Amino acid sequence: MKKVRIGVMGAYRGTSMINYCEQADNAQVVAICDKWVEGLERQKAALNDPNITYYTNFEDFIRHDMDAVVLANYANEHAPFAIRAMKAGKHVFSEVLPVQTMKEAVELIETVEETGLVYAYGENYCYMPAPYEMRRLYREGKIGEFEYGEGEYIHNCETIWPSITYGEADHWRNNMYATFYCTHSLGPLIHITGLRPVSVIGLEGTKAERKRRVGCKNASFGIEMVTLENGGIIKSIHGGLYKNSVWYSVYGSHGRLESGREDAGENVDRLYVNADAFDGEYANRAVESYKPSEKAAKESAAFGHGGSDYYSMYNFVRKILGYADADTIDVYEALDMFLPGLFAYRSVLQGGVSVPIPNLRNKDEREKWRGDTACTDPKVAGDQLLPTMSTGTPQIGKEVYDKMYALWRKDFTSDDGYTNAAMTQGSKKE
Repeated sequence: MKKVRIGVMGAYRGTSMINYCEQADNAQVVAICDKWVEGLERQKAALNDPNITYYTNFEDFIRHDMDAVVLANYANEHAPFAIRAMKAGKHVFSEVLPVQTMKEAVELIETVEETGLVYAYGENYCYMPAPYEMRRLYREGKIGEFEYGEGEYIHNCETIWPSITYGEADHWRNNMYATFYCTHSLGPLIHITGLRPVSVIGLEGTKAERKRRVGCKNASFGIEMVTLENGGIIKSIHGGLYKNSVWYSVYGSHGRLESGREDAGENVDRLYVNADAFDGEYANRAVESYKPSEKAAKESAAFGHGGSDYYSMYNFVRKILGYADADTIDVYEALDMFLPGLFAYRSVLQGGVSVPIPNLRNKDEREKWRGDTACTDPKVAGDQLLPTMSTGTPQIGKEVYDKMYALWRKDFTSDDGYTNAAMTQGSKKE
């Protein structure tokens, strides 16, 4: 079987993608790139594979003889590397998020269109058992037309903040706005329905004491109230509330699909189906509950995020190999998942008004946004720099970041600490 030759940018978060290639019969890692030498050395020792070349420079890495590039670097830096990789003739698997600005969104779409290469967005939560089964049932018409849905991705990261920000005051996690990291909560609902978002209202949770003590400058959580093209509405919530929750619910004209709740001793492994065909009288049918079977349960068992890391890479490789049933998230859908968060923050800054979401499938609509660099990253925004909160960007003392750095270095010496974080978080300094 032909093997897709893959280069991985990001020795830390890239661990999961590397592991996929190590066990797959249709892919192999041929190069790994990271400026973080310690991370590269760990991968080199763990893999012990003379056929893998290691790079500390992207310019050298991108010239390596390979078919595709996995971008597992910082979440706010994916688009520039994706564009360069595709222009160098490589297919791209991009970790979340797809872009940071509207300027990048326009450039990314046009690069995909110009090159004709595969761009796959790695929103792995779409492939978790319950939301993925919800997609199948919805597309089969099980609950009729979409009317309302909710998605939650609540993750209190305070205890792991040192291992995912490394004491860097300018780390993207410390400087993102509340609605930035939205595709874990919103993405599965977009993938289930296939509907495009057309407008959004944004909210931010301003009680953020837990954030401040670890050096984070944004609000505690963000909410997007998104209107879709058919008039249906999604509520998406994500961020650092105290108790974790990953949960999805979809209401249609004939019923409801819902994943399990963590506090009930369940999670996104279990699905509840409450549906009937309304014919003038409300049916009173029993709710169906089951754990959806996975196509590759054995292969995916060891992968992060409930095995969903496996399926996102599985589909990417199959897409490159020409399989028509490969379920990847293309660039247009990736932006349907992300743009509501970007424009929700603009709504927040305008006092919570409804803001239209541009349709970048429309080439004429792109022109308005071609020079829009508004974001909270000073290296990218230029004179369009936004504050990290509607109340301004908080000032946090150097001693906080010194403490985070010391805790990270202590954790890094533990193999378990390194491996667990690598499976779930972004890579360090690509």
